[in-house]
Amino acid sequence: MSFKVEQLEEKNMVKLVIESTAEEFEAGLNKAYNKDKNKISVPGFRKGKAPRKMIEKLYGAEVFYEDAANAIIPDAYAQAADESKLEIVSQPQISVTQLEAGKPFIFEATVAIKPEVELGTYKGVEVAKCDTEVTDADVEEELKKVQDQNSRTVSVEDRAVKDGDMTVIDFEGFVDGTPFEGGKGENYPLTIGSHSFVDTFEEQMIGMNIGEEKELNVTFPEEYHAEELKGKPAMFKVTVKEIKEKQLPELDDDFAQDVSDFDTFAEYKDDLKKTIATRKENEAKAKKEDEAINKIIEDAKMDIPEAMVKTQVNRMAEDFAQRLQQQGLSIDQYFQYTGMTAEKIMDEMKPEALKRIQSRLVLEAVVKAEDIQVSDEEFEAELQKMADSYKMEIDKIKEFMGEYESKQIKEDVAIQKAVELIVSSVVEK
Repeated sequence: MSFKVEQLEEKNMVKLVIESTAEEFEAGLNKAYNKDKNKISVPGFRKGKAPRKMIEKLYGAEVFYEDAANAIIPDAYAQAADESKLEIVSQPQISVTQLEAGKPFIFEATVAIKPEVELGTYKGVEVAKCDTEVTDADVEEELKKVQDQNSRTVSVEDRAVKDGDMTVIDFEGFVDGTPFEGGKGENYPLTIGSHSFVDTFEEQMIGMNIGEEKELNVTFPEEYHAEELKGKPAMFKVTVKEIKEKQLPELDDDFAQDVSDFDTFAEYKDDLKKTIATRKENEAKAKKEDEAINKIIEDAKMDIPEAMVKTQVNRMAEDFAQRLQQQGLSIDQYFQYTGMTAEKIMDEMKPEALKRIQSRLVLEAVVKAEDIQVSDEEFEAELQKMADSYKMEIDKIKEFMGEYESKQIKEDVAIQKAVELIVSSVVEK
């Protein structure tokens, strides 16, 4: 196998032209023959017993070309990528340029390589000062959340629907007097004020009593996901079957004992104030980091190839699909329920993908500019954090760790040290 590297017009894009010898391609053809011969029928031969030449004569000389190419490409590309010493940051785009028995097999792999970063100012950048003071309003808002989380739901039968109620309804929708698909529901739970239904549907239900039927007139939004309903006026026949409301607990000592380890409400409230303060400080720190890195990105120069962004988007999309699966939802179900498509979701992920790439590149450039090193003690400390997180012994963590993983962890620790260096020098205004 041999290869050469060609620079492309787009900045930080290269083409690896990779050539396997005729002998290597012949070995690939034999591998493809042995893999596929049991699936091929040749008159006069039992499956798997026909000679390769006989199969090629019957089905064409190219019958094993594709499988042979697929057998060669992964290892040949990996070897060329490794020997090239290029910092490749995208999946390869493969195209075959020569595929013929008796001749070298030639293919091209177009890839993005890591851009060079020209840093501007990265120390002493100005950021907005965050207010971390805990106000009475902050405490009251947190108390309301806890109160709501510990509320109980009770049925109501002696009054009409009001804002915030949880109702159960039957409904049927009509457009131009005709029922439309998906416009009917029975025993449907609807919280008034949740804005789950279109237009003023929920507001018009306020004042309805159990058992009452009412006609509600609404208009579907222009951007509605069902094409046939966009912008259309509709009438819904609605019957209220149940009304429920939340009953909030009293904010007293009993409440404090139920939701915390404190005996009195005053003690619980003081502790809540400390918790809010810690959260605000952590949020302020994260905001300071984010703003400082954004300023550094703005002042830096780098040419990021589209293929690098696409690869990052694909990773993010895979992570998103895995998170959905953990919640018991497939990506196809998500698309069905939300009206999203793969193209839409990937377009929406692009700005975040670009931001992640830019952040990593400038922080790596700071590591290089400051010659930030990771000591053995810092590496061990990071491994101990991982061991604690996974509830494992540190030696077990080390058993699962190869050279690549160790290198990655050290790079991540160096990046964090770069962040700390940047944040320690920011000027808050």
